[in-house]
Amino acid sequence: MSYAAAVRIFLVRHGDAVPEEDAGSDRDRWLSAKGREHARILGRLLREQRIEPQAILCSPLPRAVQTAELIANALDYIGVITSLRCLEPSAHPRVAANEIRAAPNPVIVVSHEPAVSNLGAFLLGIPAFPGFRTAQCCALENGKPTFSVRADLGQVLPLLVD
Repeated sequence: MSYAAAVRIFLVRHGDAVPEEDAGSDRDRWLSAKGREHARILGRLLREQRIEPQAILCSPLPRAVQTAELIANALDYIGVITSLRCLEPSAHPRVAANEIRAAPNPVIVVSHEPAVSNLGAFLLGIPAFPGFRTAQCCALENGKPTFSVRADLGQVLPLLVD
């Protein structure tokens, strides 16, 4: 049985960030104006899907924290946003999966590439998961991907599962 069975997990890649040379290092990159706008759009689209998270987990890197905060604001989420190092870009998905399993459900998880797609594959028990664009969310419900939300397109895209 996969980690994603009987739970609702919303995997999110952070919004567009400023270039590394502007921030001084990759770890310090913050959301660009476009990234902030797309995070707000993503939050609005999730609200339209009636997503009511009981937990929001994110990487401690500024661009992920900012994305999580903007989504939380759009969803009127008043709980704590939990920052976890196991959601950083190069983290192994096993520790993150354990944190997700322990979190209240439904849960929004904001991370980076390739960590977020690796986490999707690990949660579903499959060898690979498609890469995420910035400010994209993929819903995993009852062990299957059910829809994707793309802020750059302003759309919710259903995923056909068998």
